[in-house]
Amino acid sequence: MRFAVRVKAGAKRDVVGGTWNGALGEALVVSVRAPAVDGKANAAVCTVLAHAFGVRARDVTVVKGQRSRDKLVELPDGGGTADRLAELREAETRGSG
Repeated sequence: MRFAVRVKAGAKRDVVGGTWNGALGEALVVSVRAPAVDGKANAAVCTVLAHAFGVRARDVTVVKGQRSRDKLVELPDGGGTADRLAELREAETRGSG
């Protein structure tokens, strides 16, 4: 399954939740503590999304936007993945991810 994310690098904590109307359409907001340097934020995004969706970090791939805040990510389309994405989009970014 592919979907858009909006990354907030250098955040106070790692959080997944909320929506952003960005360049790639309606995107899931992903805040990570890692800085946007040398791919650290991309790796953190994969790890945080893997935790939020209950998959392995190596199964989450940044398909587009490696050097942008707006990214297209891909993860295995298991049972409930679309439902979990909808839940996270509805969640406030202050909530746990």
